[in-house]
Amino acid sequence: MNIFVAKLDYNTDESTVRNLFSEFGAVDSVKIIMDKFTGRSKGYGFVEMPNDDEANSAISSLNDSNVDGRNIVVKVAQPRENRDRRRF
Repeated sequence: MNIFVAKLDYNTDESTVRNLFSEFGAVDSVKIIMDKFTGRSKGYGFVEMPNDDEANSAISSLNDSNVDGRNIVVKVAQPRENRDRRRF
């Protein structure tokens, strides 16, 4: 299952996120999205977990938890074409 993680501190690294999710089961990959111009974290990323039950447990436990001083958002990642397009 692909998991979306947002509101990360800009200094939180992939190993921190991997360790956090590893408490709930196997983690295939962790990717924090970086700004291509500054090289700085954009404050969100994705975690891939092979077991859906473990992934759902991680989502329910970690959503709104405090990591590096920030309350993070953790939810199932939605494919780009299925996301809400919020245009103002």
